[in-house]
Amino acid sequence: MNDESDKPLEVLAEGKFLRLLKRGRWEYVERSTARGAAFVVAVTDEEELVLVEQFRVPLGQQSIELPAGIIGDEAQFSDESALESGLRELEEETGFRAARAELLFVGPTAPGLSSEHISFIRAFELRRVGPGGGVADEDIQVHVVPLERIDEWLAMKREAGCCIEPRIYAGLYFAKAMNRS
Repeated sequence: MNDESDKPLEVLAEGKFLRLLKRGRWEYVERSTARGAAFVVAVTDEEELVLVEQFRVPLGQQSIELPAGIIGDEAQFSDESALESGLRELEEETGFRAARAELLFVGPTAPGLSSEHISFIRAFELRRVGPGGGVADEDIQVHVVPLERIDEWLAMKREAGCCIEPRIYAGLYFAKAMNRS
């Protein structure tokens, strides 16, 4: 096994939010101002999955995603847990507030590219308390899609030129599994 963990760490570049690092022959990215990201699997009582759509500059196109946010990226949220961050982001982005939530799992985002870990959170007992749309310069569209039509809806959005973020499918696994129990 060649893990290169004994090699010195070199900072190749650093921006406001990200660092490009090198250890041995391996280059990777880490967030410099956060502790990871929280992704929320939010299903209404009517068995609809709550999704968001927004333009993503690195992709150059609209992206369909689970509601999500960076954990601890701002001073006022530096002590937030993954659950707290996820629930705050759910409300900011979608206008839905959850009465309770559960941490499903934590795992790496892209182990060959980044040191970041993501937390998947399941939100329960949703109540609409606002329009959503995000904060400041975010322009987030909220979609509430019946689980029974989700595959058809995602295909339609893909055909319309949207990128479908693959974590949606992990979220669907948990949404469908938990709705059966």
